[in-house]
Amino acid sequence: MQKIKKRLFYLLAALVVIYLVLLIPNANKRSGDTGAKGQAFAWQQDSIWYKLEQDFRNAITMDKSTLDSSLASLKMKTTATLLSLENKQSEYADSNLYVLQQQFFQLAPLVAVQQQELNWYLAFYNRFRNYIKQQSQHWNMQQAGSRNAVYRLLYGLRAATEEVVLHSNDAKLSAAMVENDVPTQTPAASVFGMKVHSGDILVSRGGAEVSALISRGNDYPGNFSHVALLYVDEITKQPYVVEAHIEKGVAVSRIDQYEKEKKLRVMVLRPRPDLPAIVADPMLAHKAAKRMYEAAFHRHIPYDFKMNFSDTSAMFCSEVASFAYQSQGVNIWQSSSTISGAGVVQWLHDFGVENFVTQMPSDLEYDAQLSVVTEWRDPATLFKDHLDNAVMDALLEQANNGEKVGYNTWALPGARIIKGYCAIKNYFGGIGMIPEGMNATTALRNQYFVARYSELKEKTTLLANAFQQQQHYRPPYWQLVKMAEQAAATSKD
Repeated sequence: MQKIKKRLFYLLAALVVIYLVLLIPNANKRSGDTGAKGQAFAWQQDSIWYKLEQDFRNAITMDKSTLDSSLASLKMKTTATLLSLENKQSEYADSNLYVLQQQFFQLAPLVAVQQQELNWYLAFYNRFRNYIKQQSQHWNMQQAGSRNAVYRLLYGLRAATEEVVLHSNDAKLSAAMVENDVPTQTPAASVFGMKVHSGDILVSRGGAEVSALISRGNDYPGNFSHVALLYVDEITKQPYVVEAHIEKGVAVSRIDQYEKEKKLRVMVLRPRPDLPAIVADPMLAHKAAKRMYEAAFHRHIPYDFKMNFSDTSAMFCSEVASFAYQSQGVNIWQSSSTISGAGVVQWLHDFGVENFVTQMPSDLEYDAQLSVVTEWRDPATLFKDHLDNAVMDALLEQANNGEKVGYNTWALPGARIIKGYCAIKNYFGGIGMIPEGMNATTALRNQYFVARYSELKEKTTLLANAFQQQQHYRPPYWQLVKMAEQAAATSKD
């Protein structure tokens, strides 16, 4: 009996020692870039946003004839401004570009009330965006002025358009809100009912909390969190999607699998047909996609949490597209993405990121080498996208104010044991609870982050619902951000 007690004591002591050893925290030293040398874009135009909201309230009370007259007059003026621009080449500092944008903004509250004009507004948005993309081919995108101009114009137009769409009661409103004819000779397929071609780049926004972080944690906050590459077999015409997953690295999936994954929006980008490389080889985009498709089967490519696009031994989602096209001599992401906010850098570092001059999915929208073919977004989920963004913006502001991403220290030993089991599964080709390349501490930080985000989103949703009941319209984005900031300030641990 005494021997049994002694053995139990030694066993318990050994377990305690193992537990204490597993409690030792990881070294949290940064290796690599410690943050981009840049500055996050700031709108600093709150007065304009609130003026537009007041214009919307005024438009609600207008009689129909006055509203119709105001709309017709402003439509004529806006159309004339764009016509005058289309007949010349514009530089990024051309004041007429911003005059037209302001006119487009002024139309938004009127169209939100007079929904019969929505299709015209969407068509004008598409036309204006195409013009900016075309003109930006001649701008030096390495200059901050050019980058700020493209972002201010394109993101601003998108934001105004989506605010109008959110006021639509038309259940038949097409989810494909942008459709452009961008000629290509590569094999075709269909995604979400849209015609797409081999080599097209699918930029999407997921519904997970980390998707919002990827979309907004950038010097140029955007609306997209994931990049995938479409490959269509030239013989079977079977379409496939090549993409990097956090859980399993680079993988190939069927198109129906891609469509089933939760997405709040999808945009299809295609190289411009007049690019010298495409003119020289019209099948270049297909060859790029095929190169990445074959690479996915040739070797296991783990997910790159460090976001180092110059090292292809592991790849994150953007790198799949950039590597594929670079292999054919085309460098997309004309300007590298930058992340310079100290708090945002620290948060991303806590999740394993080590490179803060990188390639973020949202920035691909502003690359002049790529044309927007079509954009799919479900109007029913568009508000969720805006709500998620507002919550993340508030959290990132807290990050820059010093808030940390913590974790449950006492859960670390258990998480490390689970990670060990997952590593064994990874070795034999399986997928574990903790992704390959992510350590136990990072997994616990992710748990903490999700809980903090969910708490803040719940409180912001309650405030948004109260606003809608009181004002009888959905809160616009600037109001959502204000609500999320209010919730964040009152819910700190």
